[in-house]
Formats: sequence, structure tokens, C-alpha cells
Amino acid sequence: MLQLYGNRRPAPHSASGAFPQPPLRAGHLSATYAPRPSAVREARAAVRRHLEEWGLAEPDASQDLTDTTALLVSEVATHALLHSTGDRITLSLMAAHGVLRCEIGEIGGLGDGTGCARPTPGDRGMFLVAALARRWGCEPDGPGGTVWFELGTCVCDGCDRRQP
Repeated sequence: MLQLYGNRRPAPHSASGAFPQPPLRAGHLSATYAPRPSAVREARAAVRRHLEEWGLAEPDASQDLTDTTALLVSEVATHALLHSTGDRITLSLMAAHGVLRCEIGEIGGLGDGTGCARPTPGDRGMFLVAALARRWGCEPDGPGGTVWFELGTCVCDGCDRRQP
């Protein structure tokens, strides 16, 4: 599991809980990238493109959602790239029930053998994830690991959306 800083803890796996809101602007993206630096840019562009297609990139209401998602995808994909010894990086993005969930995993092995990479000194990316995501965590996934985070897509007052 990722080392945590401060008193915030990652939430348990979200598959066990139901969301109180009806489906809002649902969508799904799944992509695989070779572990090279251009994969980060490609993943960020794919996320922006899909958020636009799903209607979640409207400048008046959700520009911060698009920017925040692209930033966190960049940071987590870079983290996976730096810590992975695998041959692929996977990206899954799902929007439903007022929640945008992103999962970035690496297929292969991580150097520390735990299934999840640990932040290293100077690794600000996971600090950004902890600060901006509604929930986040890391799970072992076969020989590799998956870092996930969730952001709220609801722009109404009182919907528990964390503002950056």
C-alpha cells in the first residue's frame, strides 16, 4: 500500500458501496500504453478527449474537473512509469453516479515486490492525489499494482465534491 502522509487515509475499495446519486453522464475508457515517457502525454490527452465526449468538460461548470483529472492522471501515470518494471501501463476511466474513477495500473512487477509502488522523496504526485481526490488508494493486482482515485462530477451545492 502507498505510504500516507498526514492524517488522511485512503478509502476502502469502492466496489462494496453504493452511490446515492442516479447515473450522471456515464462513460468508460480503457487504454493500454507502453511504459515510455510519451505514455503520460497520451493518457492525459485521452482523458481530456473522453471527458469532452461525455459532457464533463464544459468550461462554465467543470473546467476544474478536466484540469484536475488530467493533472492527477499525469502524476499517477508518471509514478507508475518510474516504479514499474512491467511491459504495459493500463488506464481505466469510468464516470457514473456523479463519480469519476480513474485507475492506473502496471502489468509486470514492481521493484519492491509489494504490488504497489511507494512514494519516494521528491515524489509530489501522490501528495497531489491525496490533496485533490475525493478518495484514493492502491491495490496489488497480480504481479503489479493499481493506483486509483475518485473525483466528484456533480457541480451542485452539497454533493460532496472536493474543490481543488
